[in-house]
Amino acid sequence: MRTLAKTLFLTLFTGISGLVWAQTTITGKVTDKKNPLPLVSIVLKDTYDGATSDSSGNYSFRTSEKGEYLLIATSVGYRPFEQKITLDGKGTLTIDIVLKEEVTELSAVVISAGTFEASDRKRAAAVLDPIDIVTTASANGDITGALKTLPGAQQVGETEGLFVRGGTAGETKIFIDGTLVNNFFQGSAPNIAGYGRFSPFLFKGTVFSTGGYSALYGQALSSALVLESIDLPERTSASLGLSVIGVNGGYQALSKNKKFSWGGAYSYMNLAPAFAIIKQKQDYARMPEIQNGDINFRIKTSAKGMIKYYAYFARNRFDFTVNSIDSPGYLDRFALKNFNMYHNLSWKESIGKMWKLNMGFSYTNNADDIRSGMKDGNKNDVLLNGLEFKKFDLDLDANYFNAKLVFERRLRGLSAIRFGGEYNYSDEKSLFTIYNGQKFPDRLRENVKSVFAESDIYITNALAAKIGTRFEQSSLPDKTNIAPRLSLAYKLSKRSQASLAYGIFYQNPERRYLPSPNELDFMKATHYIAQYMTVSSVRTFRAEIFYKKYDGLIKTGFAGGREGVAVNNNGFGDAKGFEFFWRDKKTIKNVDYWISYSFLDTKRDFLNFPGAITPNFAAKHTASFVVKKFVQTWKMQFNGAYNYASGRPYYDIRFDGTKYYFADRGMVQDYHNVSVAFNYLPSIGKQNSKNFAVYVLSISNALNIKQVYGYQYSYNGLRKEQIVPPSRVFVYIGAFFSFGIDRSQDAIDRLF
Repeated sequence: MRTLAKTLFLTLFTGISGLVWAQTTITGKVTDKKNPLPLVSIVLKDTYDGATSDSSGNYSFRTSEKGEYLLIATSVGYRPFEQKITLDGKGTLTIDIVLKEEVTELSAVVISAGTFEASDRKRAAAVLDPIDIVTTASANGDITGALKTLPGAQQVGETEGLFVRGGTAGETKIFIDGTLVNNFFQGSAPNIAGYGRFSPFLFKGTVFSTGGYSALYGQALSSALVLESIDLPERTSASLGLSVIGVNGGYQALSKNKKFSWGGAYSYMNLAPAFAIIKQKQDYARMPEIQNGDINFRIKTSAKGMIKYYAYFARNRFDFTVNSIDSPGYLDRFALKNFNMYHNLSWKESIGKMWKLNMGFSYTNNADDIRSGMKDGNKNDVLLNGLEFKKFDLDLDANYFNAKLVFERRLRGLSAIRFGGEYNYSDEKSLFTIYNGQKFPDRLRENVKSVFAESDIYITNALAAKIGTRFEQSSLPDKTNIAPRLSLAYKLSKRSQASLAYGIFYQNPERRYLPSPNELDFMKATHYIAQYMTVSSVRTFRAEIFYKKYDGLIKTGFAGGREGVAVNNNGFGDAKGFEFFWRDKKTIKNVDYWISYSFLDTKRDFLNFPGAITPNFAAKHTASFVVKKFVQTWKMQFNGAYNYASGRPYYDIRFDGTKYYFADRGMVQDYHNVSVAFNYLPSIGKQNSKNFAVYVLSISNALNIKQVYGYQYSYNGLRKEQIVPPSRVFVYIGAFFSFGIDRSQDAIDRLF
């Protein structure tokens, strides 16, 4: 028995020893090429054998498995590693593992040089969303008014439009759902700016590019504003707005299956009650009266597909006189009737697993009926010798059509390629009638055909590039161009990054200077931008330096008996400067504020300029401070804004028969504006409330500071007068009601 037990023990020991000595040790180090990676999981597929890398990236484990197996290493933020290995149960197998970063939207660098973006997709980088716009005290609920508090935009108040980094308003183009919008602003009058036609709440995303924008957009030398309309509403709802100057209402219906919605809105505004209290520089025979309405429908075609249609209609009319600078004791008359109709149809759809389609069409009809003349002190029409040119009628009827098709192919990670085409058609008819009844009809047609391609290349989460080019052919100058564009972004840390952008941009001569008796070419701008940005959910800091070189700018002169006609493309110029933007929503409890500053050094020789000078729409220094505080116990929101711009130059440029010269020049005073707004939200805090109300009091230029935009001169040059706002202070009082949906959280989301 003792011998048998000894034999069994030796046999069992030998078997166990065989199992131990038949194990293979797998060891190695895990890195990302540069640094060791801890806490990486390494396993043999379909077994329980494995290990986790230590703080130095080292790992080691034993296995008794034999044969061919798959070694897998995984870690959050990195692509899985797989390698086939053969185990023979002998010795040690050393396998060093290199993991590559997985490019994800949450952790990847954002290509952002020259661009402010607010959207659901890039919430952390959001700058201004619809709530921000309507609660910015100096914006008066206008999209472009709010954008003027951002760096790069100028504080120009005597005409509508966005003047960006030394560019004219015509050098900024605005797009809705990818297609070009013509006549974005309401009809305006001399020295009075028009407001944007569209409500900020129509849009869920805003991209304001102050330079270096995407190859998907063209025909803009300086800037692109890209607006993305909302999708399906949350639920069926109605709204009502009341103020001392008008009334508005709307209705949005959502289907039970939440795949279809339709709605519409109407607004009427008459400024007579306001102007009766707040006296204007202009004496109105017909007070400004605006009617507009819109209709829309949206259809969800798939999980990621959507068809959207939006139509807008507006009528605008006014008639006023001002003291004539050309003949003291007499009055200059200006009257406008405007009709505008805009249609936008877009379709986005996923095609298969990796493809997307974006298609859009837009159509605009804009008709202006302008009457100009002179009156005596009793408001009777007069015709003065030497000033007959001031009496005229101008009828304008313009039709614009835009179509765009974009295909997108998703590559690995966030990388993608986009390509497509765009077609623009415009047909502008005018009839100019002078004082003696003689008529001068004119018509200008233009076709612009474009193709483009662009790729987003994400090499790692920290390094990305956007490379694109755009090819355009225009019938008006009968020329073609090729515009390359490049942006690079590198992530410096979890929240900070640096970006570079370069691009060439072309634009047709502005239509106001056409037709020309001479052959013209495209205007050209070359952009160079460097940016540093750090972003968190509660703070944003951006700093940019830029240089922009202009070539082929339009020079104007006398041609065909008219002044101000484009005669050649010999103009040139440049713009350079630096900007910063700081937004903070955490340091002070329940307070959201931002500060922006821009330094601009620009000169250009264009239009009738005698040489390269700073244009009269460009200020060297601009700055804004915007603050918003919500006091929940009072259910009150307090908004304030201070806008500053250093003095802009002014010129009286005249023609002596052979050349243009300065008859007068100087600098206007610095611009200051302090605006405040108070919003009372009684529904805040009520549980499950389906109704929402907000009461608004807004005061523009609350400190009654004198603001001067420039000077205008009499026809003979003997007199000049300041260009100032129609009134120094404007007060708005209104109430807005929403039924069926509680929007109170929207109103305070940005403050917490």
